Parts: sequence; structure tokens; C-alpha cells
Amino acid sequence: MKITNTTKQLTTITKVGLVSKPHDTRLGSFVDEIKVALAKHGATLLVERKSAELLGCEGIEFEEMCDKSDFLISLGGDGTLISLCRRSFKYAKPVLGIHAGQLGFLTDIKTSEIGSFIDAIFEGKYSIDTRMMLEISLHVKGKIEKFVAFNDIVFSRSKISHMTTIKAFVDGVLFNSYYGDGLIVSTPTGSTAYNLSAGGPVLYPLTEAFILTPICPHSLTQRPLVLPVDFEISFQSSDDTVIVVDGHDTYKMSDVDFVSVKNAHKGAKLIHCLNRSYFDVLKDKLHWGNV
Repeated sequence: MKITNTTKQLTTITKVGLVSKPHDTRLGSFVDEIKVALAKHGATLLVERKSAELLGCEGIEFEEMCDKSDFLISLGGDGTLISLCRRSFKYAKPVLGIHAGQLGFLTDIKTSEIGSFIDAIFEGKYSIDTRMMLEISLHVKGKIEKFVAFNDIVFSRSKISHMTTIKAFVDGVLFNSYYGDGLIVSTPTGSTAYNLSAGGPVLYPLTEAFILTPICPHSLTQRPLVLPVDFEISFQSSDDTVIVVDGHDTYKMSDVDFVSVKNAHKGAKLIHCLNRSYFDVLKDKLHWGNV
């Protein structure tokens, strides 16, 4: 059985939103190229205000851009795409990643392919897959703050000289206490990020599962664990532990009573070319199969 987890193609495309890599002023020519390619098919490009200010073009507020666009473009690296998927989560718009960054696990369209792939989109020669996301809840004195993560949530010691203890519960029942540098809770898409560096397994990105990977555990018996998404996992720590979401947003564990993690009610929709193979991505980025 092959996992497909694909979404129906777009019925109409009249407006497309774009967010570019922060602080990179070299991407203006690619924005112009995208505008021209879309105009050939009667579509308009809407550039998010901060990106427009950086690149010297007309811009629009992020929320308005998401609301009006049929799909969104991330112009940059994987970090730009992850940020866009999180910020646009409530709008459920498909996202196309154009690679203008470093590693590029997620952004499989190169800048040299902009014109040809936009033509392919209007010809229906593309696919949209859905990637699982995490719904994270910070519980503080009966109040709950919720947000989503694309790659992972990391519980980490705040000081290099101290270890941390993190208690993990599955459906309210304690199942483990992690003692060491911390713990990573990853999505399958995020399995090739921090999880991989910490010795966790690589999961096919359309799988739906949680990956719990201890970071330098102070025990030889602690090993990565893969759990089905039907569970809700929660975490507590009385130590000076830091919570880091997708390598960007940071919270203090001491400010919350506990943290719960479950499968988000919807995933991120990513636009890909039809000939994209995840196994080719692994061979290219991780140099697997090289003799």
C-alpha cells in the first residue's frame, strides 16, 4: 500500500500571495519573474508588505494576502516555508516552496524552474500533499494558549551546566521521565531536522505519527519512540526548561503548568511537481546511495 495523502487541485487561480526570505534583498528579480509568469495566465501576484518593503515593490498586509490568494509562494529556504505554513495555518491555502536558501528539503522548485513550473500549475501538472502539523497547548492556571508547529517542539535545558528532567504522559498516564539535555517531539516532515541530528528515525513525510527523541539522555535505555497520532501527549518539568517551537518561538516551562501536544485538526498543504520523489530528495540532500 502506498501512502498518497493528496489534496484536490485548485479549481481557479486568479491571485497568488508571496512571502520572501527575510533580510535577503537579492530576490527581487525572481519576484519580477514570478509576476510575469503569472500574468501570462491572467493571474496577479500579491506580495506581503514586509517582503515588499525589502524588495522595493508594492505590498499588502499578510492577512489580506492570505485571504485573497488561491495559493501562496514561499521564496527562500525551508525556514521561510515553515514560517509561512504556520502563519497562514487558519487560511488552509496550498503553499509552493521556491528554493532560494541552503538545504532545501521542502522547497523542491529551483529558481531556474519558476517560469516552467508556473506554466505547469496552470496546465494541472502538479500535486498537493498534506503534511501533519502539531497542535501545541500551553496550560497556565486553567487558561490555554494554542499554536501549531510544522517540524517540532523541543524541550531543552536552558543552561549548559545543568540537565533537565521532563515527565511525559500519554493520554494522562505517565509513561517516561527523560533526564538529559532535553526531548524532541517531531512530525514526520520534521524527522530530517533536529530529530535526525539527535539520532532519531527518518519517517516518510506523509506518515501520521509523533516521534519522541531524547537529546543526549543520561541513560543508555532511553531511545527514540514513534507513536500513532491518536494519542495526546503531555509534558511537565520542574526544572529550568525551555520550550522551542520550530526553532523559532521560545517559552519557559516554569511559566506553564504543563504542555500538551496532539495532531492538528488540519495539515499544511504543499504544492509539488509531479516527478518529485522523496527518496530522490534523501539521496540528494543526505548523499545516500553514494559509493
